[in-house]
Amino acid sequence: MADILVLYYSHRGSVAALARQVARGIESVPGMSARLRTVPKVSPVSEASAPAIPDDGPPYVEPADLAECVGLALGSPTRFGNMAAPMKYFWDGTIPAWTQGHLEGKPAAVFTSTGSQHGGQETTLLSMMLPLFHHGMLLLGLPYSAPELSATPAGGTPYGASHVAGSGGDPTLHPDEARLAFILGQRLANTASLLALKA
Repeated sequence: MADILVLYYSHRGSVAALARQVARGIESVPGMSARLRTVPKVSPVSEASAPAIPDDGPPYVEPADLAECVGLALGSPTRFGNMAAPMKYFWDGTIPAWTQGHLEGKPAAVFTSTGSQHGGQETTLLSMMLPLFHHGMLLLGLPYSAPELSATPAGGTPYGASHVAGSGGDPTLHPDEARLAFILGQRLANTASLLALKA
């Protein structure tokens, strides 16, 4: 089995719900497995540190996860049209992986959640792509051949899967959002599989 890293930060559970659907899509492709990982919160007090193992959910990402994966799905909630600070902090520390080319030539996709329909989903997805481009990754989006992309009354963009959580932060995915996240994971895994055959 080849692993695709599903790396996400989730504050209220919406991005985690998307990550699970992306993982289901990945694992629908023969020979592909989803490796779910997260990042610790960033503390405003520089001396504070998170435990080495989270209390619940997936383990924290490690450098080996980047080197060992054959693809990457990256998810973060939106913070003023950008990825959340914990995810940005993680990527700021990936220079060793960048200098060693651990992600170069691997496919990647992104996903997010916002509190409102026009809360910066697309700019967040684009902002998450920037470090991936610098790492030499091959970025994938969602094609309009997925009918849910044109029909959804909730989240979903050609740049990646998304969810509209509302002001209360509801993590329950609309069926279209869940389907688009699944399709994104499936497309990522199919691409990783094709690239592995050509390698």
